[in-house]
Amino acid sequence: MYGGRKWVKKVQQEWGILEKNLPDYIYVRVFEDRMDLMRAVIIGASGTPYQDGLFFFDFYLPPEFPQAPPSAYYHSGGLRVNPNLYVDGKVCLSLLNTWTGRGNEVWDPSSSSILQVLVSLQGLVLNEKPYFNEAGYEKQVGTVEGEKNALPYNENTYLLSVKSMLYILRRPPMNFEDFVRSHFCKRGHYILKACEAYLQGAVVGTLNDDACPTDTNKEYSCSMGFKLALGKILPRLITALKDIGADCSQYEHLGKTETAQES
Repeated sequence: MYGGRKWVKKVQQEWGILEKNLPDYIYVRVFEDRMDLMRAVIIGASGTPYQDGLFFFDFYLPPEFPQAPPSAYYHSGGLRVNPNLYVDGKVCLSLLNTWTGRGNEVWDPSSSSILQVLVSLQGLVLNEKPYFNEAGYEKQVGTVEGEKNALPYNENTYLLSVKSMLYILRRPPMNFEDFVRSHFCKRGHYILKACEAYLQGAVVGTLNDDACPTDTNKEYSCSMGFKLALGKILPRLITALKDIGADCSQYEHLGKTETAQES
């Protein structure tokens, strides 16, 4: 199962790197009795359509590691929240040799690390405008057309992210049950505050840590279709957050949004 003493030493070295250098919003659990496995969670960063979501990844370190990169599995819950993260759990990333890349973008046995993989997932995959992660769409970065297309894409991504929250609340990954509960208890207020900001027209992916809008550009407001879809999800989200002890009192009225829109 393992790759010998050299392999064990390398894995322990990786553990040390993670222990000392993991950035905020990334947490990792390792298993002393299964050194070839680790589970990580990335908290969606503010200023992205993934804000406050929890994104879980399992990693397997093969006997050939580090000559071969780790393999990764994403807990999708049946939701395609990003072009690089497939419903079947596949993770497309150059560092994992599951996507094209060159130079330091691909796995280098002498210098690449699991920390580097995690930081790439946080910064390059769960980013501000995942529209540009679609194959070939990176050519539109900085163009009027690209920026215009990225806005509704972010709206759909946020809806998927909220549905992902519901999935994780319902089925928290093993060994992270307390973490999931604690996170959503602490951030539930801000998640609902973000939903309210979007219902009031704030552009998806432009909120700070406190879920306050940072983009004062009034040229674009969230689409009515997005607001209606979010309104339909909110009653379930509020119920799920209340069930784990989050304080939702200030945003109870959001649960009535759907009813108001339908009447």
